[in-house]
Amino acid sequence: MAASEAEHHLWHPDVLGHPFAARTLALGEDEEGPLVATIVRALPARRRFWMPPRPLEDVDVLYVHGWSDYFFQRELARYWTDRGARFFALDLHKFGRSLREGQTPGYTDDLNAYDADIAEALGAMGASERGPAPGRRLVLFGHSMGGLILSLWAGRHPGVVSALVLNSPWLEFQIGSFTRSAVTPVLGLQARIRPLETLPRIDLGFYSRAQREVRGADEPLEYNDAWRPELSFAVHAGWLHAILEGHKVVASGLHIDAPVLVLLSARSALPVRWSDELTEADTVLVVDDIAHRSLSLGDSVSVERIPGALHDVLLSRAAARDMAYERMDRWVSGCLGLRRAPLAPGTYR
Repeated sequence: MAASEAEHHLWHPDVLGHPFAARTLALGEDEEGPLVATIVRALPARRRFWMPPRPLEDVDVLYVHGWSDYFFQRELARYWTDRGARFFALDLHKFGRSLREGQTPGYTDDLNAYDADIAEALGAMGASERGPAPGRRLVLFGHSMGGLILSLWAGRHPGVVSALVLNSPWLEFQIGSFTRSAVTPVLGLQARIRPLETLPRIDLGFYSRAQREVRGADEPLEYNDAWRPELSFAVHAGWLHAILEGHKVVASGLHIDAPVLVLLSARSALPVRWSDELTEADTVLVVDDIAHRSLSLGDSVSVERIPGALHDVLLSRAAARDMAYERMDRWVSGCLGLRRAPLAPGTYR
């Protein structure tokens, strides 16, 4: 069997149906058993010879989901493939398609452990940690915890990424940087002694309800409840300490050398009891803190605040979602839509 044929047979139809295919990525094992990640792809429709070139035909996008989540956003994939890009999404180990019986959902005690998932995903895309596939550009797209993971990764891998798009990235803890600094050492001790100790749950299910409320009857939100439960996964001490350590690194400055787009809701709301206000705000993060912390990512950061958006901006009600896609498209067109020759120093002096 030729190498290209063998590569083809590694992919199988995905649970999302056409045009999605999936591939399982082996990652070794830990104390809970074998570890795998899963990469999902959607390829652009073949361009007919009489059609003009699409602006992103040399672009590969890699999406990483948030906490207690997995990839199911057909609409997001279609945005990229309509413009000619190849779209890939990664279900990290112990999440979604990659969660195996007997594993602690979503658990890790070190965010750097996801480097292995990303490396295997890039390999399946024909790229590597050293650079994109030949003749192509790499765009990373992360939501919430995925935004934190990809930001840290991009900071450690200069020269690899052409652009980083972040949808409500979890760049700072909800308690603020001062309290985070005080809590981290205490939680670190707990994480070393009892890493799997379960911490009190604060998710009342309002965020899941808000996502359902904002969808019209003709666009129901469909996903696997086992992979994306109404109440989030249990929070363990070792995992939360890993998140806080990641926040500390972001606060120190990542120096990402690619342009960064950050999509955020215009405001936050505290979900202590249900109200319609929760359908038009981020009920997970303090968006003003995230907007401020975004400036620690690199020298070229654009922040777009979307009125009426939820925590996952691209799952908001139609008006906010349309605005988010329009703002993102404006940024993508400027940063990626045209291949630009570098300007010689002093060209406009």
